[in-house]
Amino acid sequence: MLHFNKVIKIESASDTDRLNKVLFLDAQNGIICGGSWYKESLILVTHDGGTTWQRNANSNEQQMLFGATTGPGGSYYCVGFEGKLWYSNDTGKSWKFEQIEHNFFRDIAVMNDNTYFVVGGISFSEGIMTRVDSSYHVWSRDAYPWQFNCIRMKDSLTGYICGFGNAYRTDDGGKTWTLLNVKGDNFMSMDLVGDDIYMCGSVGSVYHSNDKGNSWEVLRNGNDITKVSYHLYDIKFSDALHGWAVGEKGVVIYTQDGGHNWSQYTTFTSQLLTSISVANDNIIVVGDNGTIYKLIP
Repeated sequence: MLHFNKVIKIESASDTDRLNKVLFLDAQNGIICGGSWYKESLILVTHDGGTTWQRNANSNEQQMLFGATTGPGGSYYCVGFEGKLWYSNDTGKSWKFEQIEHNFFRDIAVMNDNTYFVVGGISFSEGIMTRVDSSYHVWSRDAYPWQFNCIRMKDSLTGYICGFGNAYRTDDGGKTWTLLNVKGDNFMSMDLVGDDIYMCGSVGSVYHSNDKGNSWEVLRNGNDITKVSYHLYDIKFSDALHGWAVGEKGVVIYTQDGGHNWSQYTTFTSQLLTSISVANDNIIVVGDNGTIYKLIP
């Protein structure tokens, strides 16, 4: 068991909302998005590296937010259930709302100044990929036979999507997507570090590729009955060697050898942890029932 030097519980002003994504624009500015399924879209904002958080956008007429990304000029974008999209162009100080379409949006990525890709789906067997322009009009919408959970862009041309037993890559700015040869888990999240791609899944698997997803190394097989059972929701690497993953029952695991070996931290909460980010060398994790912790390694 590993131990954090300090575990700090942060006030979220809610003990019922689910917090689905924590994301930092830089060392000081970050957001958390979440809410409740049919009642509220919730966005919390920090300007002090995650020490304090304020509600800067919420609506009793909207619904839960799931994914978020950053864009140029200090902008944020958050998407969620029933096609909800919130965006801010001033590091989260003010927010605007758009209703895109009535689909389950799980994540968003900025392709370029005029194109955003939104992915999602429901019930594992229904997935969507929607291309939206800078005026938030839908350019195209494609249906897939599996749910998408996460999209990440390396640059304006190259990007990746992962979901229920699948992953895709684009090399032409999203005009075409190639199905990658990887399966074995419901892939919940991915992180890009240089040319390395790391993915984690809901049955506790961790996969790695260093050749744009053409081949994959199974760093942790979540289906191996000889290993501790984890249900992982998010993964974050600070470099090609050091990384963390979080999941159910407050689990936080850590690697210092590129994911080949993982150690678990002493549990500090029983809540589901849905997302992890790093700010000022500190770790911020969020989850169910308004859970926010700052962890000092």
